Amino acid sequence: MKQYFRIMLGRKSIYADQCIREGFIGCDFDIYEDLTSKLPENWKEFNRKYIPVYLQANPEKGKVSAGLACGALYTIAKGIQIGDIVLSPNGFGGYAIGEVTENYWYESGAILPHRRKVHWYQRVIDRREMSQELRNSSGSIGTVSDVSRYASEIESFLVGPKLPTLYSTDETVEDPNVFALEKHLEDFLVANWGQTELGKKYDIFEEEVSLLASNIG
Repeated sequence: MKQYFRIMLGRKSIYADQCIREGFIGCDFDIYEDLTSKLPENWKEFNRKYIPVYLQANPEKGKVSAGLACGALYTIAKGIQIGDIVLSPNGFGGYAIGEVTENYWYESGAILPHRRKVHWYQRVIDRREMSQELRNSSGSIGTVSDVSRYASEIESFLVGPKLPTLYSTDETVEDPNVFALEKHLEDFLVANWGQTELGKKYDIFEEEVSLLASNIG
């Protein structure tokens, strides 16, 4: 079953721009090693091994914080499946939305080195478009938040409003949608003819639905 996650791309979304441009999500948590062959099926097993590693790098943190950090790292690296949907704040009041397309990899020496490839959609969700419940859930603290309970709402952002279908009773019109576009273009040209290069050489006359040009040079 497809899952949906809110992923923070660095503290205060500091890396959001790079992640969106380069097509990935990722995290750090001061664990600098390739986890490709170190991701068990059970997250508890992962936490048992890496909580001490995290605490060694962050001695001021407690075990609860360490558990949350390692749990988030495991979710990004292993828990999220190919085809799952991620939402990430872009730092400008909107949420980028994308689909995870590849398994975990480690980018040594880079920001957020524990990474997953993501195909980001062009659609950006304005936070004001969200229901209050989704706003609350997506705004929760932590790097990872499971927002799968709002799957229908999130999918509705991807679908967007359906464009109306045009019909015509004129048998000479093969495609009403193309005809409507051509008519719109025709009206636009009539209204703006004087601003075009051709308008400097030709006058345009409107006669019913036909456009006639005469050389004035």
